[in-house]
Amino acid sequence: MPRICSLISSATEIVHALGQFANLVGRSHECDFPPEVQQLPVCTRPTIDIHADSREIDRLVKDRVRNALSVYDVFDDVLERLQPTLILTQTQCEVCAVSLRDVERSIASRLASQPKIVSLNPNSLADIWDDIRMVARSLEIIERGEDLIATLQRRMCAISEKARSSGNAPGVACIEWLEPLMVAGNWTPELIEMAAGVNLFGEPGRHKPWIEWDQLVERDPAVIVISPCGFDVPRTQQEMHWLTEQSGWSELRAVRSGHIYLADGNQYFNRPGPRVVETLEILAEMLHPEQFAPELEGVGWKRF
Repeated sequence: MPRICSLISSATEIVHALGQFANLVGRSHECDFPPEVQQLPVCTRPTIDIHADSREIDRLVKDRVRNALSVYDVFDDVLERLQPTLILTQTQCEVCAVSLRDVERSIASRLASQPKIVSLNPNSLADIWDDIRMVARSLEIIERGEDLIATLQRRMCAISEKARSSGNAPGVACIEWLEPLMVAGNWTPELIEMAAGVNLFGEPGRHKPWIEWDQLVERDPAVIVISPCGFDVPRTQQEMHWLTEQSGWSELRAVRSGHIYLADGNQYFNRPGPRVVETLEILAEMLHPEQFAPELEGVGWKRF
């Protein structure tokens, strides 16, 4: 049987969705779903203060990247003890999660178990499906991977069809960092379009762009979704002063109409795994309340 260490939360959820959770022996410090994963040994830690505010986290991360230092540590002693046969990591973002480079710097390649290292690289929805295929192939359960992808895609198509039947397509800005201001890219623009919204910032399949406050004011979106990477809803609520204290905040159309939404950027919007379906559903609930009951309100999002 495989012995899997997942060093990225989305990979942990893929392993679980593929029915391989029993073979998971180690996790990253960020892995929190399913809840029982938190009983497993932790193999990583951040090298910065993750409890700092948005501006300070951005400064700390940029300082480490500028000095060619990792934002994460991998625990060699834990890997030595666990002797995994498969290590799951990623190359998509060295800031957001433990990267392939971090693993390569660790003891992983010298373990007696000679683990296979699989690095995920999700920049788009298609990449998320490919990553599921890659994990399934590594576990020699290719057919189960295809079944999982087909199920997720069917669910998303049903949500999208229902959303588009509303006949309403509001302009949406999805904010992924508060200070400095960053808007969502990668798979999020695709999800906004699937939820029958008009994506105003960011491009499908490309990394998130920084923007100036004046750009947001100029586009004046009908809906603003705020889902900072790594933040849950209460943490996002605490950081909202970066926006509300900006000149012209109260004049924004989304503010005046009450269409400001806080979303769990950690568990949903910035986690490219099976729960991308729930992320789409959250967007549909926000954009089309006449079509969708707020089943995930209070769980994955709230009104501001």
